[in-house]
Amino acid sequence: MNKTSYSLEFGGKPLTIEVGKFAQAANGTCTVRYGNTVVLATAVLSKEVRAGLDFFPLMVDFEEKLYAAGRIKGSRFIKREGRPTDEAVLTARFIDRAIRPLFDQRIKNDVQVILSVLAFDSQNDADIPGLIAAACALHMSDIPWNGPIAVARVNRVEDKFILNGTYAERELAKFDVDVAGTSDKVIMLEAGCDEAPEEQILDAIAYGRNNLAPVIALIEQVRADHGKAKLDLITPKTEDDKLKAEKRLQIEAVLKPFALKQIDELFFGAPRATKSERVEAKSELKARAAEFMKSQGVEDDSIKLGLSMLSGFLDDAITSSILDNNRRVDGRGINETRALNGEVALLPCVHGSGYFTRGETQVLSVCTLGAPGDKQTLDGMELVGERRFMHHYNFPPFSVGEAKPLRGAGRREIGHGALAEKALAYMIPDQETFPYAMRVVSETFMSNGSSSMASTCAASLALMDAGVPIKAAVAGIAMGLASDGKRYQVITDIQDLEDGTGGMDFKITGSKNGITAIQLDTKTDGLPHDVVVEAITKSREARLQVLEVMSKAIAEPRAELSPNAPRILKLRINPDKIREVIGPGGKMINEIIAKTGVSGIDIEDDGLVLITAVGAEAGKAAFDWISNLTREVQVGEAFTGEVVRLMDFGAFVNILPGKDGLVHVSEMAPWRVEQVTDIVKVGDKVQVKVIEIDDKGRTNLSMKQAEGNVYTEDMKSKAQKPGGPSSYKPNSKPTGPRHH
Repeated sequence: MNKTSYSLEFGGKPLTIEVGKFAQAANGTCTVRYGNTVVLATAVLSKEVRAGLDFFPLMVDFEEKLYAAGRIKGSRFIKREGRPTDEAVLTARFIDRAIRPLFDQRIKNDVQVILSVLAFDSQNDADIPGLIAAACALHMSDIPWNGPIAVARVNRVEDKFILNGTYAERELAKFDVDVAGTSDKVIMLEAGCDEAPEEQILDAIAYGRNNLAPVIALIEQVRADHGKAKLDLITPKTEDDKLKAEKRLQIEAVLKPFALKQIDELFFGAPRATKSERVEAKSELKARAAEFMKSQGVEDDSIKLGLSMLSGFLDDAITSSILDNNRRVDGRGINETRALNGEVALLPCVHGSGYFTRGETQVLSVCTLGAPGDKQTLDGMELVGERRFMHHYNFPPFSVGEAKPLRGAGRREIGHGALAEKALAYMIPDQETFPYAMRVVSETFMSNGSSSMASTCAASLALMDAGVPIKAAVAGIAMGLASDGKRYQVITDIQDLEDGTGGMDFKITGSKNGITAIQLDTKTDGLPHDVVVEAITKSREARLQVLEVMSKAIAEPRAELSPNAPRILKLRINPDKIREVIGPGGKMINEIIAKTGVSGIDIEDDGLVLITAVGAEAGKAAFDWISNLTREVQVGEAFTGEVVRLMDFGAFVNILPGKDGLVHVSEMAPWRVEQVTDIVKVGDKVQVKVIEIDDKGRTNLSMKQAEGNVYTEDMKSKAQKPGGPSSYKPNSKPTGPRHH
């Protein structure tokens, strides 16, 4: 087949898939161009099975290339791309979550999908073409994968849906809703919303899903022309493999009836309300199963194989219990949340803290307020600029009772932190209203399901405790699913054992007014629309329950900031005066900071000056200094100034920082003055009045027209010549200089 390029219009822009040119050593490869953004996808299957694995080893990497955006890394010393940015990690997870459910989880060969951005047009996000490219590369390859799927982003601008909006359009939109799946089912959802009503989000999901068919058809055409026959990685090939498979079936036939009976007794005989009780029940199940297999003559090397089957039996039993009897392991109702609790102001010294528990999941969030200069600098392929609000999530091993080395944040931590940040992003006040940089850190102290949603709740509490005027409190809930492939049952507030095969983790956050974020992962081949509708609808009721508990801890943001937090004073100046505040080489601004003791001074291009100070006096001193440095002098104003320079024709007096005016010799005293030095010397403090701003912007001052200067007879006798004017009355207020 000679055809190598396939195109269609998708969301009003050309989408082109090209094959047969790059990376032919991969099992499957293609490039997808959307607008002028180009992504190369490669899918590779290892030839060897990784022995001893109990999971499917899929790796998805998203490679941002700065050359794609015509940029060189900003670091002075390191120009090569380094560790992936958070945005690259999040995009890799975005693609992973969509393609992973369509693999047979019994595969133990490594599969790696790499998305490399070759060109980025700054208009079209690379995540949409990246996921389409991954789906096409996998579908046309010989790697077993139950695709294809496609993805669409839906934005709502001026009450109209837009498909795959540009960055400019997304800035105007009320929400981003990303929908991956087929025309019939949803596999993955991602959304960030400005308190969008549930009905609008459901309409957006349906709109996005209904626009996937043409892209899926295009991928099918590519496979028809260039696809490889799929490998069979499951059916035993060798005699040894066949013997192992036969032995597995024999053990399963012996063990499963016994195991299901024990599961019913251990897990459903009485509610297992706590995680420790369920862990204990699992240990007892393993012990009983091992003893049973020994009694049945199962060889020692096969007992381990039998024990590895128990988690699958337990998943099946939990699913059947929910579908058949509406019965959950911990005894809760299908739509019942676990016990909830919220607290604030737990810690001294910090700027704000919030503590939230749901069942045995515990999260403490701490809010720190900083100067505008504390904003995060973004230097990626896609995101360049600054971020004012940051949320970071930590998941130490003790939270699940494990002992492991502490490492830096992994993909899971980055993903959970970003989800809570997205949930709160639309609630954060703008910089004009609240100019602080804000960082919230959520510490997971105990985890038993949905710690990311607990982080959202705790972070919301911490922000309000710190006095951040967020638009509304935000809570999150994780909805689950029990499914046998034909029947479905949506469940509220899932935990540990309920997130197994055939399930879903449907996280939905929002305020009392609407949804702020969505993240859906599923372990099925996709969810029918009615399941999505039920999950989103039921989540609102649960979310309102959580918000009610949070409101008892703190109903609204505190009116005053914590005394531990810095204060920021705002001042708006003429942008033309910015250079006067900064000074040559930063000399003036550094002098203001050093002499007043403020933490920092940040100046925006539009003339907004933000002064950060821990003490009120320091902040006021810097505020007054900059005000005087930049304000326009008016005729008639009076000042106390310092004589800084003498000339034959008069004296220059500093009246404001960086602002001098001239007192002409004729305006020095109420008589004729011959010598400037007869009246003033450098360093004198004198009272002056502005009498003129000339056409060149120069300021002319008068001492004799100002109140408060004190003259002596000695000064008059020195300055006045015979026959000169003699009218003179000393001022009664001795506030000016005296010369003797």
